[in-house]
Amino acid sequence: MSANNNRLGGGGYAPREEEPVFEKRFSPEALAELEEIASHYPERKAACLPALWIAQREYGGHLTPSAIKEVAELLDMPCVEVEGVASFYTMYNLRPRGRHHIEVCTCLTCAVCGAYDVVHALEHELGIRVGETTEDGEFTLSEVECLNYCAGAVVAQIGDRYFTHLTPKQVPDLLAMLRDTSNYTPEKLADSIVKLHIPGSSQKRGGSWRVEEVPPSQTSEVE
Repeated sequence: MSANNNRLGGGGYAPREEEPVFEKRFSPEALAELEEIASHYPERKAACLPALWIAQREYGGHLTPSAIKEVAELLDMPCVEVEGVASFYTMYNLRPRGRHHIEVCTCLTCAVCGAYDVVHALEHELGIRVGETTEDGEFTLSEVECLNYCAGAVVAQIGDRYFTHLTPKQVPDLLAMLRDTSNYTPEKLADSIVKLHIPGSSQKRGGSWRVEEVPPSQTSEVE
């Protein structure tokens, strides 16, 4: 009897699994962006990080199995290698996130300046815990490692903006401001980062990071 790669222990056989059908979502503009970025590297797979940002934008803010497979095909890489990169870096979302992803730095400097008080205030106002998303899909709350802006502690990254010198007292105003705008989305964050990988694009198309503070608040401190 010939060998069978689907053989299981105990003499049984596993049915051959069919490859899942996936729909490619890279727009012509996204493909052009990726080709422009890849052209600056000796090997296409060197463009994996920006390619994943493009995929995250094209797939609505998170990397689905189809997104991983499409990147792998475009860069001539094994799917498992692309998935390994995507799962290693916390800036890639492997599951849906809220429209506003609030990432609070809780490293040493921010922690000393009250980062956990800010986190607890956010949990209180949003009715969720770290790592969760509100039922309306508006907010996801995360703790992150150093955001490299210690002079502005406590710092939170929301979309393509850094909010600095945060206090629990400012949390209600911060959330109100976010609810009133459509500028903070996973797709727009990805778009800003992709632009920074294309030579000259930040000047031509306005890709940039912004640092700001929440306006002075009159709200009472969260208990």
